[in-house]
Amino acid sequence: MTTVIVSAPASSANLGPGFDCLGMALQLCHRLTVSTNDSDAVEIRATGEGANDLPLDDTNHVYHAMCRSFDVVGYPRGGMLIESNNEIPISVGLGSSAAACLVGLVAGMLLSGQEVDLERIVRFGTVEEGHADNLIPSLFGGFTVINAGPEHIDHIRLEPPDDLRAVVAIPDFTLPTEKSRMVLPDQVPFKDAVANQGRVGLLTAALASGRVELLRRAMEDCLHQPYRAELVPGMEQVREAAVDAGALGAALSGAGPAILGLVVSSDDIVAKAMVEAWADWGIIARTLILPVDRTGLTYEVVRN
Repeated sequence: MTTVIVSAPASSANLGPGFDCLGMALQLCHRLTVSTNDSDAVEIRATGEGANDLPLDDTNHVYHAMCRSFDVVGYPRGGMLIESNNEIPISVGLGSSAAACLVGLVAGMLLSGQEVDLERIVRFGTVEEGHADNLIPSLFGGFTVINAGPEHIDHIRLEPPDDLRAVVAIPDFTLPTEKSRMVLPDQVPFKDAVANQGRVGLLTAALASGRVELLRRAMEDCLHQPYRAELVPGMEQVREAAVDAGALGAALSGAGPAILGLVVSSDDIVAKAMVEAWADWGIIARTLILPVDRTGLTYEVVRN
């Protein structure tokens, strides 16, 4: 019998202007433990965020990803106990589905004797999950720049400043990525594309060089956030409250509705300001103060 343990962190995509091309890993994890046994039954246990709403059968996201790995080499699906502990809030813009996909794919690879090739996981995982800007930071950790083309996925991992943290304000409603994408236009004004191009470069350089004072302007966006604001009441007010309270910059986390403020100090003050700004809209919010995850995916195999 074999036990595999796989862990993948949360991630925040876009960081404002970097639509589908920037992402950062954050210290919340999805930890998966899978133990094989001599039975023919598959038992799935889920704890943590969203556990009460997750299916515990073949449609479970983690188990589905495992089976995708099994099918690549024709590995038989024998008896196993799958224990999934997820700290990442679901459908709020923190990459919960990317982390679930990763831990499932890698657990399946380990159990079926496949090599854990990170570049293969990038390709396979992006096809399976669809969001390279969440999957890649969750896989490699740190701050990542992604160019997901039709044939190649280029990516670079960079080290953000050591003391950088994220204050994430999560309202008491969810927003599926599919719904958030539906409000985006097919075309945007040329001037908006040019403006965001400059901000992506500035944001990348600011984080890589430690010039955090540039983040306020660098995290502004005109490609996706203005269109998504109708789905996230109070979004602009919460972002402004975060910056006014001391955040270096603030943006919608991924497709939302969570809002992320980057800080090196005053994190409690920023968190309080964001909660109060949402309360002015009659919305209850909670906050998480999260360091950058600099490790990415980890795994272990135990032979019993």
